[in-house]
Order: sequence, then structure tokens, then C-alpha cells
Amino acid sequence: MRTIKTTHKAVFEPIADLITYRAIPTPLMAMNELDPFIFLNHHGSQQYPPHNNGLPFGPHPHRGFETVTFILEGDLMHKDSHSGESIIKAGGVQWMTAGSGLIHAEVSSDAFKEKGGPLEILQLWINLPARYKMTSPKYVGLQKDEIPEVPLAEGITAHIVSGTWNGVQAPIQPLTDLHLARIDFKKFGQVTFTVPLDKNILLYVVKGKVKVNNVPIPYHFLVEFSHDDETILLEPEDEAIVIFGYATPFNEPFVAHGPFVMNTREEISRAYDDFNRGLMG
Repeated sequence: MRTIKTTHKAVFEPIADLITYRAIPTPLMAMNELDPFIFLNHHGSQQYPPHNNGLPFGPHPHRGFETVTFILEGDLMHKDSHSGESIIKAGGVQWMTAGSGLIHAEVSSDAFKEKGGPLEILQLWINLPARYKMTSPKYVGLQKDEIPEVPLAEGITAHIVSGTWNGVQAPIQPLTDLHLARIDFKKFGQVTFTVPLDKNILLYVVKGKVKVNNVPIPYHFLVEFSHDDETILLEPEDEAIVIFGYATPFNEPFVAHGPFVMNTREEISRAYDDFNRGLMG
């Protein structure tokens, strides 16, 4: 089995009244360690009261990467300057390719702010290689029933978002070689994945505790692997949720500053200039 190099505990970084744990980056893990997976925030879980202000992510720009947002509880209303708009409810996913640049807002729906309720959301940033940095922006919102469920073993289900899993094609076919899924464990069992040696693996335990290649990993921990074997064995110790993915690293230098991820500091400066000139919408 592939050796676990180390594990990283997500850092508690609340945003206003929003409970947030940042799994990438941390003081011990740089943004380029799991290339192309460069940022992961885990919001919640928490209970919002009636008449709340909802999520605090008002209009802001992005360029040079993609965001994938898993809505586990609550909802997320998206609107951007390239006509993307939706309210995605629990179990759904948002996939946004910022590419050459756009402005978007990610807030709670009016219904959620009025009634309140549980909320838990994860947002992952995925870098784009230099050849796709300035691709046209795109947004896809998927409700729960639009995401295929692939049974992996009794009580273990993959909700596949991108790539191909057990011969089933996910609804998102990304610009790069990227496989991504949410895996739910409803009872004890085990599942084995074969991941080529050259791929970087994203494995984050959202809830519960899971044995990863016989090593117990609790929730709020990210696993960092070596590249010495292809086998990944997952065995839950109780009900659990895991975000699991793998991709070919780009092995390109990149610079991240604020809402932009580019290959050089000059490109970052140009992104800020374009945003200030209104060229992102």
C-alpha cells in the first residue's frame, strides 16, 4: 500500500461567525505540496438561527484556477459576472472555472437566512496549468440528484463529481486529468483504490474516523502520501465522510495572492489591474 508520509490537522480559522477549518495550506503544508490541489476550507458544521446574516462571501474576483464547493448541509447561492447563477442545496456541488477572471458572490439563500438551519460546506481550489490560466470562465451547479452515486462496497458510496469511477463518468469532465468524489461510509466495510504512482492524492476526512492504509485518521485531518505504491485502502471505524481525489501534478511554479493564482508576480499585478479597470465584469 502507498505509504502515508504524514498527516495534517486543519487549522481553526473562523471567518466572522462562520466556523472554518483550513486544511490547505497550514503552517506545515504549503499550497504547492499537493499540486494541483492548492486550498481547502471546511466551513461548519454549525447551526444558524432564524433571521441570520448567512455566509459572508459577497462579490469578489478570481483568476487562474477553479473552485469546487461541496454543500453538505444548508445551501449556497451563487451569482457571477458571466451569467452563472443558482441556489445549490444540501448534497450538491458547485464547480467554477475562474480562468481569465470573473467576479462572483457565494451567499446563503433568502430562505436559509429567514429560517436558519444546519450548515456545512467545503471549498476546494484547484490550480490551472499555464496553458489554461486565461481560459473562458465557466460555472456548473449540480443538485444532489444530478450527481451519480457509485456503490463501492456495502454501505460505501461515492458521489462522483469529476473523472471516471468504476466505469461511470462523472458529470464534470475537467480541463485536466482530475478525479474527485465525496465518499460516504454508512457502516463498517472496506474499499480499495488503485491510483497511478505519478498522481497526487487529496484525502480529507470530513466526519468520523477512517483507517487509511491501516492508519486511523480522524476528522479534520488531511493525509499526505508518498509515491511508492498504487494501493489506497479505506476502512471506516464508524459513519464517516471523506473527500477523495487524485490528479497529475503540473510541476509549474505559481504565485497565489489574494483571490488570484497565476504563474508569475507580473501576472498577479496584471490581474489586479484588470479587476480594478472593470475587465472582470
